[in-house]
Amino acid sequence: MKIYTKTGDKGQTSLIGGTRVPKYHLRIETYGTVDELNSHIGLIMCQDIAPEYKKLLKEIQDRLFTIGATLAADPEKSKMKIPDLHETDIILLEQEMDLMNEVLPPLKHFVLPGGNTTVSYCQIARCVCRRAERLTVELAEKSFVDEKVSVYLNRLSDYLFVLARKLNMDFSAEENIWIPRI
Repeated sequence: MKIYTKTGDKGQTSLIGGTRVPKYHLRIETYGTVDELNSHIGLIMCQDIAPEYKKLLKEIQDRLFTIGATLAADPEKSKMKIPDLHETDIILLEQEMDLMNEVLPPLKHFVLPGGNTTVSYCQIARCVCRRAERLTVELAEKSFVDEKVSVYLNRLSDYLFVLARKLNMDFSAEENIWIPRI
């Protein structure tokens, strides 16, 4: 099987269900941003981090593929059975954040991205996740999107922030806090 089909050469692509849309369509932009986020998560996984982080990040990548499939389907025409997101997926992120927050110092300042390369990758992924969430919310105003998708992305961006703080602690790096100039 060839990876190229040439069906998108004129700027159109197909949603699951067969609907053809321009490649700049909001639905394409949304799941493309989720795909970009997934790639950033993969980059974090390639770093020298604890196996338990890698295990959860793999789970997150799986959920992002689920979200991508959901967003790639035409809600009015797709008959294909697509994996779905569960409330327990959101709860897992919340539980993991709670565990990390138990050992983190209280947050007293805004945190600037940085500290070390791995932490910076987490912050970049967080920003891409926020963009994916914004696009998902916009798409949901125009077309059906399962509400759990935007909730999951919201929680995931929070998780990536807390993970960045925890990794800073794990690496004994100083947190890069913002002290406003007044």
